[in-house]
Amino acid sequence: MTKKSGFEFLEHMADAYVAAYGRDLAEAFENAAAAMFEVMTEIERVKPEVEDYIEVEATDEYALLYNWLEALLVKSEINEMLYSKFEISEITRTNDGLKLKARIWGEKFNSKKHQQKVGVKAITYHQMEIIREPNKTTVKFILDI
Repeated sequence: MTKKSGFEFLEHMADAYVAAYGRDLAEAFENAAAAMFEVMTEIERVKPEVEDYIEVEATDEYALLYNWLEALLVKSEINEMLYSKFEISEITRTNDGLKLKARIWGEKFNSKKHQQKVGVKAITYHQMEIIREPNKTTVKFILDI
C-alpha cells in the first residue's frame, strides 16, 4: 500500500481502490480528487496555474462523490488539463438532494513534464463507502483503470 497525505491506495486485483480521508465530507472529497489524479500522474508536479470551477448535484452522498469525480475526469479529458488543488466551498442540501461547489486548480497536460501513469476510464459505485467518525470522514471507491 502506498500512503500519501490524505489518501492511500488499497489492495485490489485490477483497478485502483482508494481510501481518502478528511475532517469532514468536503475534505475527504478533496483528497479523493487528489488521489484520482495521483493515479494518472505525480500531482506534486502539476502546478496550480489555472483556476476553474465545478458544480455538481446528486440525490445522496454516494452519487455526489461519483458525480464529483466524474465531473473532474471529464473536465480533465475535454480540456487536456491535470488538476492538483481542490477546494470545496460548500456542500448543501437542496430539495432534490445535495449540491457541491468547488474551485479547482491545475495546468495543461505536458508529456515532457507530467509522467503518465495509468488512465482512469471511469469511477464506479462498486465497494463505495462513506464512513463518518468523530472529526474524521473516510470515503472509499474504485477507479476503473
